[in-house]
Amino acid sequence: MLDVRGITKVFAQHTPNEKVALNDLSLSLAEGDFVTVIGSNGAGKSTLLNVVAGEFRPEKGSVWIDGRDVTRLPEYKVAAYVGRVFQDPLAGTTPRGTIEQNLAMALARGKRRGLRRGVTAAKRELFRTELERLELGLEHRLRTEVGLLSGGQRQALSLVMATFSKPRILLLDEHTAALDPSRAALITRLTEDAVRRYGLTTLMITHNMEQALALGNRLIMMHEGRILFELAGDEKRNATVDQLLAKFAGIRGSLSDRTLLG
Repeated sequence: MLDVRGITKVFAQHTPNEKVALNDLSLSLAEGDFVTVIGSNGAGKSTLLNVVAGEFRPEKGSVWIDGRDVTRLPEYKVAAYVGRVFQDPLAGTTPRGTIEQNLAMALARGKRRGLRRGVTAAKRELFRTELERLELGLEHRLRTEVGLLSGGQRQALSLVMATFSKPRILLLDEHTAALDPSRAALITRLTEDAVRRYGLTTLMITHNMEQALALGNRLIMMHEGRILFELAGDEKRNATVDQLLAKFAGIRGSLSDRTLLG
């Protein structure tokens, strides 16, 4: 399904500000896997998602989706495989466009486009059905500009836009971090529902360790562009936040000792 093979990504290469964001990183997701990604700031989490989405090209390694090497494809072609929700509710939507216009553009992602009506009666009915699941009343506001929605409403809309076309990969980049606790809980519930309903293969970044343990069937922790460890199955289900922190501290300390020892 998704294979990230030996990816290295370097920013400001050959300058005093050179930063290795991903360091020979490999990761494989099977069909239907839901992998949560945690790690400190600068660990390379968002860079990993940007490489998978085709926004960044790596210096080394490759990205494969459904057996196809997409590493060198332009971002708009990779978008045919990928749905994405960003941390910023303002990202991923067109504020001046209406709700139905935004949904129509999302539905057409990765498809051939011609001179035809963007929003039809059939599409409008589909949009209402999808929006009803949010329980936010947006199905009655299809012609409202997205810029007039609250942050929580816009993030819920972004989630629908990213999932209802059933992408091969769903990428979630701290998509609840900018919301208040009640809205974050709503978006988390809607995420679980959408992933389960469509059987989506999902890669989700979060700084909330409780959320990382509660969601998905696998968890990886990143540090300095590498995957430090992974939890899955019963090990993940039975893990606690304190155990995660202790494991991270122990591994990071071991890495530091090895660096000092050369």
